[in-house]
Amino acid sequence: MIALRGLALLLLFQAAGEALAHGLALPFPGPVLGLALLLPALGWEPLRRPVGAMADLLLANLSLLFVPVGVGVITHLDLIERDGLRLLLVIVVSTWVGLAVTAMVLKALLGRETGEPAERRDG
Repeated sequence: MIALRGLALLLLFQAAGEALAHGLALPFPGPVLGLALLLPALGWEPLRRPVGAMADLLLANLSLLFVPVGVGVITHLDLIERDGLRLLLVIVVSTWVGLAVTAMVLKALLGRETGEPAERRDG
């Protein structure tokens, strides 16, 4: 029952994010705004417990969430045959860009933590 309350809270925050995104014509997806609203709210224990229970339930059944994606891929095999190499290239390049940006951010944050510039540590 507590996980069901957590699901209701997650959906409520997603709806609030959607309402903000559409109401204020913001260039952000509603679910992202909903998560931004949820983050500070998780400091409140009566909200944290049910959302945590729902998160545990979703993570325990995460593999089931890939079934619709797999079915979608199978139903669009013609697109994969036609654009598969381009899709693969985009996936590989975007993964490398994401890794590089993450590494640069980590390097900058570690430099800030130690108090010395990142250039001095490298040399």
